[in-house]
Amino acid sequence: MQEMAAIVRGKVQGVWFRGWTRETARDLGVTGWVRNLPDGAVEVLAQGSAEQLDRFEERLRLGPPLARVSAVESRRSPLGTPLPTFSVRR
Repeated sequence: MQEMAAIVRGKVQGVWFRGWTRETARDLGVTGWVRNLPDGAVEVLAQGSAEQLDRFEERLRLGPPLARVSAVESRRSPLGTPLPTFSVRR
């Protein structure tokens, strides 16, 4: 198990990105959270296997239909404290 921290940039706020990210994570069996940042980006913390996180990151690069993702900056590390679900943080 690994942990991935990511910042997603582009038109990613006001386009249902956080809700879509939660549903995508749950579909893939990934846990963690997503939240908006004051600069217009979205921050994601995801936990899962390397394969799950690879698929999750691929989907983050696409985003929901109304989003326009310009960049995804991510880094991986060993699993920290396991999270039980994937949630939207405010």
